[in-house]
Amino acid sequence: MTRSPRSVCPVPEEQQPLNEFSELKEAWLLSWPTLPGRGLVIKLLWIWAWSWLVVGPVAAASFPLKKDLAHFLLGAGGGAVLPVLLVLARIYSAWSYVGRRLFSEKIIYEESGWYDGQVWEKAPEMLAQDRLVVSYEVKPTLDRLRRLVLILAGTLLAGAAVWGLV
Repeated sequence: MTRSPRSVCPVPEEQQPLNEFSELKEAWLLSWPTLPGRGLVIKLLWIWAWSWLVVGPVAAASFPLKKDLAHFLLGAGGGAVLPVLLVLARIYSAWSYVGRRLFSEKIIYEESGWYDGQVWEKAPEMLAQDRLVVSYEVKPTLDRLRRLVLILAGTLLAGAAVWGLV
């Protein structure tokens, strides 16, 4: 009977990249990019809308609504994008980290604490499976997140251009 590479892996279960990936897909915030359709965009729009509760009064104090409505809307709308970008940065960093661990030929892990780090080289079968996960699940997710950030950056630049015209 042949044992699978994962069964002889000395890395603790919670530190094995494939298990980290599974946890990532189940985590509340970090699983958003896997939502079907426009699920991620809807969640980010909710964050943007709720951010107006903080940004709106600040923008209203800076740009009175009756005198400068355009600058108020541009300032508050742009300011409300910042929490969205922070959430996207958090999600991206988690997916990128797990993707690097899956793609790597070696797993760096800790047996009992930060002071006893170890390195284990993946078996070829395990490496191939992990790299398939990167190719078909992690990379498309990271590409989707990059596109969203570029769209938001373009929106902010467009808002800045309109600001200069108003």
